[in-house]
Amino acid sequence: MIRPRVIPALLLKGQGLVKTVKFKDPKYLGDPINIVRIFNDKEVDEIVLLDITATPENRPPQFETLRNIASEAFIPLAYGGGIRSMSDVRSLLAIGVEKLILNTAAVETPTLVREIADHAGSQAAVVSMDVKKNLLGRYEVFIRCGQRKTGLDPVKHAVEMEKMGAGEIIVNSIDRDGTMQ
Repeated sequence: MIRPRVIPALLLKGQGLVKTVKFKDPKYLGDPINIVRIFNDKEVDEIVLLDITATPENRPPQFETLRNIASEAFIPLAYGGGIRSMSDVRSLLAIGVEKLILNTAAVETPTLVREIADHAGSQAAVVSMDVKKNLLGRYEVFIRCGQRKTGLDPVKHAVEMEKMGAGEIIVNSIDRDGTMQ
């Protein structure tokens, strides 16, 4: 029997965690360290932490905040947000992040996926796709936290990212985000 894995995806905004609905109206949930401690106690399989303001603010990951969170996480930690270079990747791996999640960078600099896979293995190279239906009812990949259309078909993009070395693909539905549907 296949055992389902429990992997909470936490949205980091500034120093706190938030919940959004359709990528809008972030509502404060609490301190990330306290929430990570709760998930440690619940023995979840992995934690995904996504900084939803890093790319729109054109800034790198908050390394000190992530170092503090990683020091409390006794389960695998995946991180995405503002990763643009192998320097960022090395810094994140050094503080304990096991998986690196690329979204905007996977579209704008797809070779970074290959570099991560070559450096840390395909299991560490994760591509996240924010998708939304267009007027014709077809899904399209969006970047920059759901703000910019790419014209990319999600299936074709996923296949390309797998060829680049991505070991996992995360698909986020902008239309269903936070709606429990």
